Amino acid sequence: MLRDLNVRQGSIEYYADPGAPEPNSLVVAASAVVAGDRGRILLQRRQDNGLWALPGGGMEMADSLPGAAVREVREETGLDVEITGLVGTYTDPRHVIAYSDGEVRRQFNVCFTARVVGGRLAISDESTELRFVPPEELAELPMHHTQRLRLRHFLERREWPYLG
Repeated sequence: MLRDLNVRQGSIEYYADPGAPEPNSLVVAASAVVAGDRGRILLQRRQDNGLWALPGGGMEMADSLPGAAVREVREETGLDVEITGLVGTYTDPRHVIAYSDGEVRRQFNVCFTARVVGGRLAISDESTELRFVPPEELAELPMHHTQRLRLRHFLERREWPYLG
């Protein structure tokens, strides 16, 4: 059972917690593993909870799912990317986020791979730090386990995308 308080955004993130409220919305989201030189991976330290995460966020009505990943990477990091593959789908019903406005969100996240094609690295209002992190340093960073799972699947270089 995990429960992470996200005070700045007025939310609580639950995982496998029998005390978690029932979800009342489902949000389709996209994230991207952006690989740089020497195998380093682009991560952002989130402003809302201080944890390291892949860039990503909710799909908008005008987006395709890969387009949502490209847009979110640009908004959160300043970099332009192109999608190169698929890490997997992440739909675990045990992971919910309760917001102070009454929304209890369950996310359906599709995680892509991407490469940089332009732009300039720039911190957004959603992050406090951006870094290309060597894989051997990932374990040292504070990160939600759902992010670690996506990174582990990417680093395993699976033949097929994760479907979960």
